[in-house]
Amino acid sequence: MKIGLLIAITRELEAFLQSGEKRTEEIVAGRTVYKTRMEGHEIYAVCSGCGEIDAASATMLLIVKYGCELILNFGVTGALDRSLKVEDLFVAEKAWHYDFDITAFGAAKVGQYEEYPDEFIPLDADLISLVTEKIPGIRKISVASADKFVENRETKLKLAESGCGLCEMELAAIARVCERSGVKCLSIKCISDAFDGTGADFEKNVKHSAEKAFAAIREVLKALA
Repeated sequence: MKIGLLIAITRELEAFLQSGEKRTEEIVAGRTVYKTRMEGHEIYAVCSGCGEIDAASATMLLIVKYGCELILNFGVTGALDRSLKVEDLFVAEKAWHYDFDITAFGAAKVGQYEEYPDEFIPLDADLISLVTEKIPGIRKISVASADKFVENRETKLKLAESGCGLCEMELAAIARVCERSGVKCLSIKCISDAFDGTGADFEKNVKHSAEKAFAAIREVLKALA
């Protein structure tokens, strides 16, 4: 299977680069695309950069240029729930693009796109079931996604009212582009900064949390073989 691997930042990408497979590289549309084989699959990996715009364009590149049939995203994330801890591992069930707001034109809720019944963009249920079956201890979760690194506790509490347990900066774009393109999408996240965490905690924990998320991605690839 042709699989696109989308990673937001270089420090997360390092978990993939250190995996040991032989790979080739090419630069397309200003991004380095890494080609390799993992667990029997043809892999195209790209580091998108932070935020929804960069994530959307990188996702489309993987789908249109390389014909990827599945997009896998892994990375680190912040917690919106006080009970969640650094290095807790999750599979995203749905994403809320919380800074998308067209309620002035009659949309029912902040973050709601007109073709969805509510404010959440769903991810593939069959893949999520596969992950929860194959990876012990991983949990399903809803993710708040927008172009903001959230440190403020009051903001976190407000976001949590939606039912989301995590916040990050790319998944809404990835899920939206995949859904509109008819391509399945899966995202595995590992906490780098807990509810009381800051940017400093992110810097401290990003390496180990990214490695744990990537290890889960490898298990997914094995299960798909």
